[in-house]
Amino acid sequence: MAKVNSQVSRFDAKSTNRDDELAQTSVLLGKKSIVIPDDFAAPIEGPAKVISVVNQKGGVGKTTTTINLGAALAELGRRVLLVDFDSQASMTIGLGIKPFENEQYNSIWYLLNDPSADIHDAILKSNVPGMDFIRGHEDMAAAEAKFVSEIAKEHKLRKLLAPLMNEYDVILIDCSPSLGTLTVNALTASAGVIIPMECEYFAIHGLALVKSTIQTIKENTNPALKIDGILATRFDRKTAHSREVLELIATQFPDEVFDTIIARTIRFSESTSQGEPITTFASSSVGAMSYRRLARELIARGGSK
Repeated sequence: MAKVNSQVSRFDAKSTNRDDELAQTSVLLGKKSIVIPDDFAAPIEGPAKVISVVNQKGGVGKTTTTINLGAALAELGRRVLLVDFDSQASMTIGLGIKPFENEQYNSIWYLLNDPSADIHDAILKSNVPGMDFIRGHEDMAAAEAKFVSEIAKEHKLRKLLAPLMNEYDVILIDCSPSLGTLTVNALTASAGVIIPMECEYFAIHGLALVKSTIQTIKENTNPALKIDGILATRFDRKTAHSREVLELIATQFPDEVFDTIIARTIRFSESTSQGEPITTFASSSVGAMSYRRLARELIARGGSK
């Protein structure tokens, strides 16, 4: 059973309660503010909850969400593993590994192609206590051609992660901005899906495609897969457009939209350039508080242990 980390990032515990400073779906739509519990028991024994962070559109905050949600869950005492499943390896870079330092050996791509490799050898420690990660690599771009004729190719990642299932509470997979072989693998290995969605009109059309892909996975390779939530990202309080898109999303998918919203802030780019989560780089920022609230909301909704 995981224990709450005694070492946490540099934040004032009181700041996690300042929900009035955060963008919330309920408040912006003129409804009663939703209160998210602050305290949670340590997660129960059992296999990890695997969650894919998915959207076929790039630049919507998948990597930012994977890193910062993972860090926030680790602060709540969860044992977290992040998997960089994108050929751009943005998550790997965002956790402090420079592109020229990112060799193929012991990356997730190396593990997928070498049956004799031990996945434990590929696990790296982040600067957040309780949060580990496995590197991505640019060679993953060859996945479509590499696995095209392989039997049961959709289950490769699920089988690869099997030895780790009882060593973590949550495994977050940062997926590529496509709905190809890699994303199908991630969804087949997952119990839940988080869909980051930029608050701009054209993103709504892509959401239907993502949901269609999830339904196809449920019908063919993973009937237990469920959507944990749609996360509004890059929200701009100053524009009517962001509010209009948020209202449209909430109207079409009222049971799936997270109440927590991730607003635009330069702090995300700054923290990425420093190779650490915003929860440690700018611990008292609204961005950090937003992801802490999202972690609590995810647990409260049953999407995480």
